[in-house]
Amino acid sequence: MPESRLKVTLLASTPDAEAVCAAAARTCYSAMHTDELAALVHTKDQTVFLRRIVASGHLSVLEHASFTFAVEGVSRVLLAQLTRHRIASFSVQSQRYVSLGEGFDYIIPPRIRGLGEEAVAEYRSQMETAHSWYRAWQEKLGENANEDARFVLPAACETRLTLTMNCRELLHFFSLRCCSRAQWEIRALADAMLSLCKKAAPALFETAGPSCVSGPCPEGAKSCGRAAEMREKYAKL
Repeated sequence: MPESRLKVTLLASTPDAEAVCAAAARTCYSAMHTDELAALVHTKDQTVFLRRIVASGHLSVLEHASFTFAVEGVSRVLLAQLTRHRIASFSVQSQRYVSLGEGFDYIIPPRIRGLGEEAVAEYRSQMETAHSWYRAWQEKLGENANEDARFVLPAACETRLTLTMNCRELLHFFSLRCCSRAQWEIRALADAMLSLCKKAAPALFETAGPSCVSGPCPEGAKSCGRAAEMREKYAKL
């Protein structure tokens, strides 16, 4: 049963996402007909206009663009956090229908890895033990065993999913999950997603990242105190 590594792929996004959002925003402020607006946003660079829209907080127009990701190499610990973001669509590999009888991949937390090879070997042994419990329950329960055998699987067990969010929700997601105070695994996922979004629609995600990238840190006394460092990191992402 091997260790699993994070892999994030942008499966699809709204075609011409920047133009779509710019046209939606201009609809609010212009007397032009829709065909005129469409011609305008496709013949003139909309970066400055979109930058102004995002800075003004007129984010509802960003809901017209969506992004779909394939995610693998993440734990059920991460899944529990991820599904708290309600304005999103999730399709997750089922432990009910997918048998893990041949073994499961798992995530090793960096702090455990940092303790050295002996600690990693102990952790791997615990994963093997959990799998032996799972297999034993499969054998005892017989038909449709996965449904109940899965209860002994560890939270480290790898899962895979397809995730869709609109641009506005992604900005909110990044503001929370790219923060240095976020849990390490979901922070790594958020960074990987943001990198892909910046390549697909740079004008929409120019100032995306933790809250301190575009304004003051909301953590107050719990701030990491590294705002300048974080701004530099996400400017280069």
